[in-house]
Amino acid sequence: MGLGCNNFGREGTVSQTQEGTNAVLHAALDAGVTFLDTADLYGGQWGLSETLMGEALKGRRDEVVLATKFGFTEVPTPLDELGAKGSPAYLRAACEASLERLQTDHIDLFQQHQPDPAVPVGETLGALAELVEEGKIRAYGVSQFTASQLREADAAVHERSIPGIASSQDELSLIARGVENDGRLSAAHDINAGFLPFFPLANGLFTGKFTRTDMPADSRIAKIRPQIAQNADWDAMEAYQALCDDWGVTMLQATLGWFLSRAVVSSVIAGATRPEQVRQNADSAHWRPSPDQVGLIESLFPA
Repeated sequence: MGLGCNNFGREGTVSQTQEGTNAVLHAALDAGVTFLDTADLYGGQWGLSETLMGEALKGRRDEVVLATKFGFTEVPTPLDELGAKGSPAYLRAACEASLERLQTDHIDLFQQHQPDPAVPVGETLGALAELVEEGKIRAYGVSQFTASQLREADAAVHERSIPGIASSQDELSLIARGVENDGRLSAAHDINAGFLPFFPLANGLFTGKFTRTDMPADSRIAKIRPQIAQNADWDAMEAYQALCDDWGVTMLQATLGWFLSRAVVSSVIAGATRPEQVRQNADSAHWRPSPDQVGLIESLFPA
């Protein structure tokens, strides 16, 4: 299990504050969750998630695998004057800014948040490889690359004889299995990149706390994405709950087990805003379904 850190600094959450971030992050570490995934754009203002995490990790930096991202192309950033977000100048400046906010001398996994069509991918990866050589990052990954873009990037790696792409991050959940249909998941496997699914619990839909007629008032779905619950296939959801009851596990255990039974999935980066949520996620990550159970789950939520 990993921890998605996009809620740190998010307005309206308990983890908006330093105190709230400390509570969640320390609970994660104490529960054995040590892969932390953030980005420079996360938080109520630019860099806030990283800033809060840098404070929270004082004295505990060596306990974690710290991942962050740069280069989200769809929003303006404080570094826009440096040009295209996949350019060496931009990513170097983004790396230095993240290092400062996170109060560390290295980033374990530095990920390109989105592909940048303005810059040849080999140029971006070459600059990332230089950061690896300099010790500023341990490894690099990509996010939201199509299957063809992943293969193009891997070809550039081999052409330049540089370290390979360590990870590919994209949306995957039982109700969003597009990466299986369009080849992104198999492409990540083929280039030996670990897959990091975001929104794995569909914003909390698969925690088992929602029903056809009721949703927790303080949940992210209720506050900002009610359409997820409103548009859910509740016949399938109720059949899934019945399966979980028969197997003697919670829906959260079954869903995390479905992810973690897949060899290409390196870590399930579920978000949390309260310590009890991250502890529950950690406690639920030990059950693994049999192949027959996987088949039954997937029959309810086909790709």
